[in-house]
Amino acid sequence: MFSCAYVLLAISASVSLLAGTFTEEQRLTIVALIGAAAFGELLSFTLPPAWWRESMLGSLLSFAVLCTTSALLILQDPIFLLFGITGFFRALMLRPPAVMFLGLTATAVVVHTFPVGGPVVALTDKPALYLVILTVQVVSVGLGALASQYVHDQNEERRRTVKELEAALEENAGLHAQLVTQAREAGVLDERQRMAREIHDTLAQSFTGIVTQLEAADRPHTETSQWRAHVDRARILAREGLAEARRSVQALRPESLERHALPVALAELSERWARDATAELSFETTGESKPMLAEIELALYRVAQEALTNVSKHAKAGKVGITLSYMDDVVLLDVRDDGTGFQHRAHTGGEQGFGLNTMRQRLQRVAGNLEVESRPGEGTAISASVPAILAEAR
Repeated sequence: MFSCAYVLLAISASVSLLAGTFTEEQRLTIVALIGAAAFGELLSFTLPPAWWRESMLGSLLSFAVLCTTSALLILQDPIFLLFGITGFFRALMLRPPAVMFLGLTATAVVVHTFPVGGPVVALTDKPALYLVILTVQVVSVGLGALASQYVHDQNEERRRTVKELEAALEENAGLHAQLVTQAREAGVLDERQRMAREIHDTLAQSFTGIVTQLEAADRPHTETSQWRAHVDRARILAREGLAEARRSVQALRPESLERHALPVALAELSERWARDATAELSFETTGESKPMLAEIELALYRVAQEALTNVSKHAKAGKVGITLSYMDDVVLLDVRDDGTGFQHRAHTGGEQGFGLNTMRQRLQRVAGNLEVESRPGEGTAISASVPAILAEAR
C-alpha cells in the first residue's frame, strides 16, 4: 500500500540536502536517517497485509516507527517537520479513541517541540503557550476525526437501511405477486369445481327431466292430453335450463368488465341496481384508477354485486353508498347502507351469512381481506381490500 509519508519524506529530504548547510558527518547522518525512515515505513506499513495494519499491534508499531524516525530527522533539520505531519494521519488510524488521542498528542509533541530542540526547551520558553497550542491541536483534530467518523458511520447505516428496505420491498412485491398467482390458480380450480357442481345440480337435472318428459310423450297409446302435458313440462324444463346456463356463463366474468374499466363497470352496476331499488345509491371513485389484474377486478366486482344483493334482500335501506379507492399498495371497496343491520358476531348462518362467506372466499383467492361492521338498527359497512397489483405485473 502506497503511503503519503514517502512523498513528504522525499520533499523534506530534497529541500534539506539541497538547501541545507551541513557538515559531511551531519549530511551522512541525515541520509542514514532518511533511509531508516523509508525502510521502517516499508516494513511496518507498506508490505504487511491490511489485516495487520488495521490490528491494534500493527497500527501501534507502524505509528511508533514513523513517530521515532520523524523526531530524529526533525532534530537534524526542522524541514522534516513536513514528514512528521504524517504522524497525525497515522494516529487517526489508532483505536480505541483513547489510543488515538495519545497518538495525536505524541505527534503534536514531535511537531511542536523537536524543531526547537525538544520538550525541555519548549517548556522552558513560554510553557503556557506551548501547552495551549498542543491541547487545542490535539482536541480539535481528535474531535473532528470522531465527528467525521460518526457522520460516516451514520451514512453507511442509512445506506444499509435503504438497501435492506429496497430488498424487502422487492421481496415483498415478489411474494405478493406469487401469493396472488397461487390464489388465482386455486381460484381457477374452485371455479371449475363450482361449475361442475352447478352443471350436475341444475343443467344436468334439467336435461334429464326434458328427456324423460319427451320419452313419456313419445310412448305408444299416449292420450293427447297426456302428450300435451309432457311437452309443456319439457318446455318449462328447457327454459329453466336456459336461464341456469345464462346465469352460469355470466358468473364467469361480467360483460361490463370485458368492455370497461372497473370504475365504469361498477358505475353501470350501481345504475342498474338503482333502477329497480327504492334506496338512493351514490357511487364515487377516489385516487388514480389503474387497470389491475383481472382476478382482482372480478373479485371486487362480485363483492359489490353480492353486497348490493344483500342490501336488496335484507337491509331495507334508504341510502346506499359505494366508494372505490385506489391507493399505493391496496385498492379498497366500501359499501355502506343505513338499513336494519344485524348482529355480525352472532350471525353465522342464513342467506346473508352465506353471501358474506362467499365474498370473503373470493377475496382470499386474491390475497384480499373483508371487514364487516354492523349492528341492529345502525346499518352495515362492508370494506374489501385487495393488493394493488397492476395488470402488467402478470
